[in-house]
Amino acid sequence: MRNQNFKLYVLALFIGFYSCNSNDVLQQGPPTPSAQYKVIDVTHHDGHPFSTGTQTPSATGKYAANPGGGVMMQAFYWDVPVGGTWWNIIATKVTEWSNAGIGSIWLPPVSKGQNGAFSMGYDPTDYFDFGDFNQNGSVETRFGSKIELVNLITKVHYENMQVYADMVLNHNSGGQLENNPFTGTQTYTDFTGIASGKFPRTSADFHANAYHINDEGSFGGFPDLCHSTPNVQNWLWLRPDGVGKYYKNTMHFDGWRFDYVKGFGPWVINQWNANVGGFSVGEYWDSNVNTLDWWATNANSSVFDFACYYKMKDAFDGNNLNLLNDDMMWKRNPFKAVTFVTNHDTDIIWNKQLAYAYILTHEGYPTIFYRDYEEWLDKAKLNNLIWIHNNLNSINIISHKFA
Repeated sequence: MRNQNFKLYVLALFIGFYSCNSNDVLQQGPPTPSAQYKVIDVTHHDGHPFSTGTQTPSATGKYAANPGGGVMMQAFYWDVPVGGTWWNIIATKVTEWSNAGIGSIWLPPVSKGQNGAFSMGYDPTDYFDFGDFNQNGSVETRFGSKIELVNLITKVHYENMQVYADMVLNHNSGGQLENNPFTGTQTYTDFTGIASGKFPRTSADFHANAYHINDEGSFGGFPDLCHSTPNVQNWLWLRPDGVGKYYKNTMHFDGWRFDYVKGFGPWVINQWNANVGGFSVGEYWDSNVNTLDWWATNANSSVFDFACYYKMKDAFDGNNLNLLNDDMMWKRNPFKAVTFVTNHDTDIIWNKQLAYAYILTHEGYPTIFYRDYEEWLDKAKLNNLIWIHNNLNSINIISHKFA
């Protein structure tokens, strides 16, 4: 407890100092610890689930892809501009992001949704339509064409960064009406006519069906995928030409952000990770750290640290840093904790600069939100914090006197 209180004291001093002097001092480079200090190594991901490593500058001086050693950028927000320009917009920014020390980017769902050119991707119809089929009223997705997506992924990798796909596995949308023998009604569960011809689905693949009436949760009235059926398992993670392995081996995604994982058992993500691989983080929207830890363990995945998110809200907006002594996922297991200040779904923290100072000087895998970085906050200050995270980890420099 004494060390934790000292960390909070250092954080408070750092925040006050940083607010006044960040543009002058924090760009001078790393200090040399004197003999009276020791540097405590912090946890770093190396791109494989829960293993450790160090971030190594590439030959160009940019940071090699290294989740946790670098920083993740959420490269979108809700209702980005329509018109198929977003992939190209992001492509213009990845070099700057890489130079700033960002090691990975998280893209929105990349396949065609029911709303076609207006869809943010969370209403998936055809997992293999990346903007190259005339389907749901458009050829391109809201974000662009398949060629533009492939070019973006290629550029991200050229800049020594990783790229993660947002995967919506809980539900589908945009199917045709069919007679459903399990409900005795007509349901929009006929996905046999999708343009790609891959991963055809019928009412047998959705709840209720022959396996069970429901699973852990449904979302928004959308047809709820049943992951127990052989057809769903084969097409999601088993087949070499299925969704997971196609995204990884052909589209060259390095990892996954899984949407609404409350809606199905953690075994689904566990099976995906075992068969597909790549970095993995789940959106389990719950502030209970025990629940987050349970899910991450059973899914063999990282999880967004909603416990930390809500504690930061109370601590910084309520001016009570003692709340940061409470338990959070990054304290339970920093290998499995992805920390964040805001995202496309929720934006409740007012003192964002303090929150970014916190997550970028503590363990876990910190995420920066696109609009915070590009529009709303001081980019130079955020870049200073990214540099600290990647190089100094100054919150873990603890005097022997207090250790």
